[in-house]
Amino acid sequence: MSDRSSNGLGHAEPFSADIDAATRRLMAALDALESAVERRREADRDEDELASRIQALGSDRSRLADELDGSLVKTRRLERANREIAERLDAAISTIRAVLDAGESP
Repeated sequence: MSDRSSNGLGHAEPFSADIDAATRRLMAALDALESAVERRREADRDEDELASRIQALGSDRSRLADELDGSLVKTRRLERANREIAERLDAAISTIRAVLDAGESP
């Protein structure tokens, strides 16, 4: 721009070249900005998708924890019932042996 004369009527070509170069730089900067915005939008979408997946995993984890708790309660009940049945069987076997032993004695 220093090629122009002090009264502003100097050569227009250098000024035009400066404007063209500035316009190209501006367009390149705008393209870079647009690309950066698009990358950011993509990252935000990925972040939202990840947050949704984490929330779904948390829900699944809670559901599975509830199911596990229910299964543990059932297992404890079954173990308790199994012990009671084993004790009753032992008592019945003892009674049957006692009756058989009493029948064998003259």
